[in-house]
Amino acid sequence: GAVSDTLERSSSLTSASHPQDSFIELKQESDEAQRKSEEEISQEIRAQRQRLAVEELLESERNYLRMLQLSAGAIRENLSKLQPPPVNLDSMFEHIPAIIAVTSRLLDSVDQNQLQPGDPDFLQTFCSSFLSLSSDIEAAYKEYLGNYSQVTVLEISYKQKEALWDEIVKVLKSSAPELKASSLSFFLVMPVQRIARYPLLLQTIKKHTDPSHPAYAQLEQTAQTSVALNCRINEYKRIREFREVADKYKKTESLSIKDMINRLNTHSIFKKTARLSQQIKHDTGIVPKLVDEEFDAQEGFFYLLEKCILELLENVETYLSHLQAFLSCKTEEFDLYMDAQRELVCYKEITTALRQWILPTFEKRLRALIHKPLCALRDLLIGPRNLIRKRLDKLLDYELIEAKSNLSYEEQAVANTYKTINTLLLTELPRFNTVSLQLIWRLLGTFSCLHRDLASDMTQLFQIFATQLSHSTMSPSAFWGWAEGAVLKGMRKLQDLCQTVEEALSAPLVMPVNPCWSLRLQTLCQKHPRERIFEATAAVVGSRDLDLTLIKGELVAVVSERDSRGDRRRWLVDAGGKRGYAPASKLRPYQASPAEGPPPPSPLSPRAEPRLEGKKPSLSLDLRPSVVAAYPFTARSRGEVSIRAGEPIRVLAPHDKKGNPEWSLVQTRGGQSGYVPSNYLTMVPQQSYVRPYP
Repeated sequence: GAVSDTLERSSSLTSASHPQDSFIELKQESDEAQRKSEEEISQEIRAQRQRLAVEELLESERNYLRMLQLSAGAIRENLSKLQPPPVNLDSMFEHIPAIIAVTSRLLDSVDQNQLQPGDPDFLQTFCSSFLSLSSDIEAAYKEYLGNYSQVTVLEISYKQKEALWDEIVKVLKSSAPELKASSLSFFLVMPVQRIARYPLLLQTIKKHTDPSHPAYAQLEQTAQTSVALNCRINEYKRIREFREVADKYKKTESLSIKDMINRLNTHSIFKKTARLSQQIKHDTGIVPKLVDEEFDAQEGFFYLLEKCILELLENVETYLSHLQAFLSCKTEEFDLYMDAQRELVCYKEITTALRQWILPTFEKRLRALIHKPLCALRDLLIGPRNLIRKRLDKLLDYELIEAKSNLSYEEQAVANTYKTINTLLLTELPRFNTVSLQLIWRLLGTFSCLHRDLASDMTQLFQIFATQLSHSTMSPSAFWGWAEGAVLKGMRKLQDLCQTVEEALSAPLVMPVNPCWSLRLQTLCQKHPRERIFEATAAVVGSRDLDLTLIKGELVAVVSERDSRGDRRRWLVDAGGKRGYAPASKLRPYQASPAEGPPPPSPLSPRAEPRLEGKKPSLSLDLRPSVVAAYPFTARSRGEVSIRAGEPIRVLAPHDKKGNPEWSLVQTRGGQSGYVPSNYLTMVPQQSYVRPYP
């Protein structure tokens, strides 16, 4: 029509006086008509595509709802009739009814208005319904997708039982023969796919909708909401998986050896052997280790924080124990004579206030504000520490399968577990480290504030009694002079008291000599001068050839005050038969106590009876040493003998059959013989009155 009209006008203009101008106008009108025609065709195509996309959305939503109703209805009912019914069948379909309900509400809101996909108000109605139900859609799909991994594991457990799985397949084919479904995942994966398809369908509709359409802004908002909804669901699923992994591996179990042995099986032994082999390959450099610098930095910082927290907690507990010990010594409860001594009365009142009010309040606040949070923080370290250790185990497992192109289900689960733990630690460990460090700084600041408050309370207390003391009105120089004089006076009294005590204790307390050292002292004195006898001031552990290993208090004789290279820091010593080198810094001259006198005789050697200087019989005190058991010992073999502490012992040989002085052959009072540790024996003076021969 438009083209024919243009041709008629052009024919009428042909006879005009300006044929060239007429042709140009005709050409322009023709182009404009063609452009309008193309725009109309384009709009029609876009509208048609929009209508098809909307129809696809509605039709797929209705089919999806029918599938859900079929799976949660007939299929679930028929599966429950199996004998025996599958384990945990209800948990598999637990969250599908919520999805059915929200999907039905979305379709009902569209069907109630009886609108067709081509109607102008259809998009606006659908978008409004989707936006109003977005929170319900998110809640329903969030729970289903969060439990989908457990549903998959449950289905795999069904497949492992061949007879049960055959029955399940028969139920599926009989319940929906037209679908030809061969597994439960055919139905169970639909919600996972559907929630991810909403953004694609809405973006397609938006692409074919003209921006001037009344519902275009609302359609754009709906598409963005569907994308955000998927992101939140994925984040919830990721956090839930992280939490499940953390809850699984952060537990600490105190298992006995029997329980550990009962847990061993072929699979666990094979897994631990493979990990050990992989670790040895790492240590020897045969196989390179996967390095994650970001994780290694966070791991090192975590262990540093752990050390700081534990040391700080130990210091606080020590501080509290010292404070408790100070409070337990209640000097103000003693009724002392303080008449006419105003200073002592004030001191007693100050001490009473400190111990009954100020310091207990300070201790209570310290426990509540410092000790309790530190204990809680220490307990929180268990989870990350266990996850870090478990990550190392999973890393060794992952390295064994990393190079494989096709992974089995078990291997894929191992890889997923490692990646989940690694991602969890990379995400949460920096946050934990940051929060822990901030908490430590706040605890230190609180600790300073508590001491500032303590100092303020003590200052107020002292100011109350300051006016009642005689030195409160002194000038600073006079006060320090008075304080120095009082301290010197008290120090002189203390020195006089110490001197009096020392004079009263005329004889020093000497511990009984170990019989082995007494016998060695006899042996060494027979070979070396007395001034060459030294004793070890501390334990000596031989670290080089020809070095001796000595225990604290062991006696040796110095043969040479230098070694074969002339080093005066290592002396050549004789340890009663064995010769070797010992550090000179751990040796000192042996100082016999006054009561010890000459080297003690061996308990094995016969003692001559004392000779009398006259024929008149008299009583004398026999101070010969006797051997007794210093500690109880229980025999563990036939060659040993049991002894009780304080039991008199007769030493038959100060060494065993190989000459080892650490064991002595003894005879008990009951006549039983056997070996006992030499350091369980001691010498004591035998104080008994005997009548000498005339």
